[in-house]
Amino acid sequence: MSEAPPASAPQGVGAAAASRPSPRLGLRVEAVLVSEGDPLLGRVREEHAAVAELVFDYPAGALPDLDAERRARYLLESLGALELACLDEVTVYPGSTAEYIIRADGNVHGLCSFSAYAVPQLRALGWRVDVPAEYPYQVVAPDVPWYAHVADDEQPGWFNLELGIEVEGRRVNLLPALLELLQSMPPSAPLERLTPGGRSFALKAGENHYVTVPPERLRILVKVLSELYEGGAGGAAAVRFPAARAGSLGQLDAAFAEQMVAGARRKLAWTGATALSDRGRGLAGAPAAAPVPGTLRATLRPYQEDGLRWLQHLRAHDAGGVLADDMGLGKTLQTIAHLVAEKEAGRLDAPALIVAPTSVVGNWRRELGRFAPHLRVQLVRGAGRRFQWVQASRCDVALTTYALLVRDEALLASRRFSMLILDEAQAIKNPRSQAHRAAARLNAGHRLCLSGTPVENHLGELWALFDFLNPGLLGDADWFRHRFTVPIERDQNFERLRALREQVAPYVLRRTKEEVARDLPPKTEIVRPVELGGAQRDLYESLRVAGHAEVRRVIARRGLGGSTITILDALMKLRQVCCDPRLVRGEAASSVRESAKYDVLMELVGQQLAQGRRVLVFSQFASMVHLIAEGLTARAVRWVALTGATADRQGAVDTFQQRRADVFLITLKAGGTGLNLTTADTVIHYDPWWNPAVQAQATDRAYRIGQVRPVFVYNLIVAGSVEERMLALQRRKRQLADGILAPGPALPVSEREVEGLFAPMTSTS
Repeated sequence: MSEAPPASAPQGVGAAAASRPSPRLGLRVEAVLVSEGDPLLGRVREEHAAVAELVFDYPAGALPDLDAERRARYLLESLGALELACLDEVTVYPGSTAEYIIRADGNVHGLCSFSAYAVPQLRALGWRVDVPAEYPYQVVAPDVPWYAHVADDEQPGWFNLELGIEVEGRRVNLLPALLELLQSMPPSAPLERLTPGGRSFALKAGENHYVTVPPERLRILVKVLSELYEGGAGGAAAVRFPAARAGSLGQLDAAFAEQMVAGARRKLAWTGATALSDRGRGLAGAPAAAPVPGTLRATLRPYQEDGLRWLQHLRAHDAGGVLADDMGLGKTLQTIAHLVAEKEAGRLDAPALIVAPTSVVGNWRRELGRFAPHLRVQLVRGAGRRFQWVQASRCDVALTTYALLVRDEALLASRRFSMLILDEAQAIKNPRSQAHRAAARLNAGHRLCLSGTPVENHLGELWALFDFLNPGLLGDADWFRHRFTVPIERDQNFERLRALREQVAPYVLRRTKEEVARDLPPKTEIVRPVELGGAQRDLYESLRVAGHAEVRRVIARRGLGGSTITILDALMKLRQVCCDPRLVRGEAASSVRESAKYDVLMELVGQQLAQGRRVLVFSQFASMVHLIAEGLTARAVRWVALTGATADRQGAVDTFQQRRADVFLITLKAGGTGLNLTTADTVIHYDPWWNPAVQAQATDRAYRIGQVRPVFVYNLIVAGSVEERMLALQRRKRQLADGILAPGPALPVSEREVEGLFAPMTSTS
């Protein structure tokens, strides 16, 4: 084999060029002998292979240019041809003039790749390449036009996609071959691992012409088909998909973005149901300009203007979405700007319905009055709701709660709304809940979810949101569980995670404070370990041993799924001991006077107040809030509390915001959302909660737009206890959510960790 350095094919001008050889390459298929094992033993088999003969044509009288020939051979070998003289295991029959074998291990894709890429390059360099008509690995021109045909299906709301090329005026549907490739791929196989040179597909059975699809285009085609395809018989002539997945169609254009023909960009030709394909392609594109409405009484930050454009983009293409910005970035304001834009455009021809938790409805009413006072707003609540709903039909915006949405489900099912907005949309994360059913029944032109935590515990919650927003986009619950939930949560399949993230990406807008609100002051997270000792530690261990034994007995009898109540009850007692033994019922607890975390809290609050800071204290337990309040009163600290029993929520908020109290005691359930408490600059989580998103929401009552002071967040954790192990579960759940909303791996929560939660207390001292 030649060892000359790389060189282009011999070429030149003038007299020097006249003596240079003109390479001529002939391709053909002929029989060769392939040795099996030791060739001396004579075990050989006959095989047909693609071979080539290289000849050099010289002008009459010219002498051979061995250097030019050597460079030409090197070029041919660099494109994949192998010199037969160098292969001990392959020989040609006597009389054959073949010098090279286009080997590629007999792989049709590699052989066609040589025809598709090597042959055009050689011809462009001045080589003469002879390809006889009977040569079986011929390919159509790389600039062959592609088409995508979308057609109505027999079932309303469903469509069929055909995909292929046009050759000499006839269409060749390549979808059966592409689906066969898709079905042959393991679910966890990255799409980048397709044949490096692409894949070649026969134009028709029995013909010797192929179309070669380059790797990047093939990756996009297979990716889109995997999003549309729900399974079925192989070899289908079309993919059947619901209209909700039209957004995936737009990605097909990207597969042809780099194809240039005669200096012009050739696009994929769309035919058939062009309205649907236009919608899908529009969804995949960038949002169009959307000016801030002139009647909005607010100045939007740049990222909030982007949010308005995105909301208008979804509405224009008839798709629902999740505005999933971090807490405190102004999801309410962006949504109000969207409502005002719809009003100015004359599209608010029926009331927009906003459904929110009871604790947040009042804030919506105030913000609408502040930023869009010209919008007519009807708050629906109380005993006179039937009349209020009548009034709402004459307004621009109706406000109600999830509880009333369920109660008034039958009344609302017959009404039409121009828009349906669910705030804190995790309220419908259970698809079997009454709230989810009632929201799904409503007739609304545009659906929107607001939630900083669209995935709190598991992927089924994400499916529930999209089942409401765009039914069919993620298939039915069983299909989604098989395709995504099990591979991601159980098998840690990052390829499936990436596929899911890409599929929902057009419908989710997620920005973090670190990305868009760089003018916010810093936030410092501090984990403050607390050591238990003496009688309090003994109480913890005695309850742990008894609870663990009971949990094991119940699991053995009912299985893990049937033991939830027992597990949570046992863990609850351990958490209560960590907070304060006074929370635990029973004679053993009544004699314990020590409370290590309570003492640490009182010391910490005193230190913070002495520095002029203002403090929020969150606890899961209302009874713990009462105990803390008693302690603050005894120390002459001004406090205000918000629990589920607080009648005047706004009064409590005003007392703190107007600085008539220095400490705000809040239960997570009552005050984790819907509050703007930017006069606070210290947040103390007295006890951890299973869900990291809930704690993050609570922290963001203080750390949000409008905060001007550095915020310190303290997490009080009993070292070596169930609380410390809860932090590990929090991190794993956060990774799962981040894996969907932003690139990054996800880790499932293992059932085996139940045992770890009941492990003996360890000490960090």
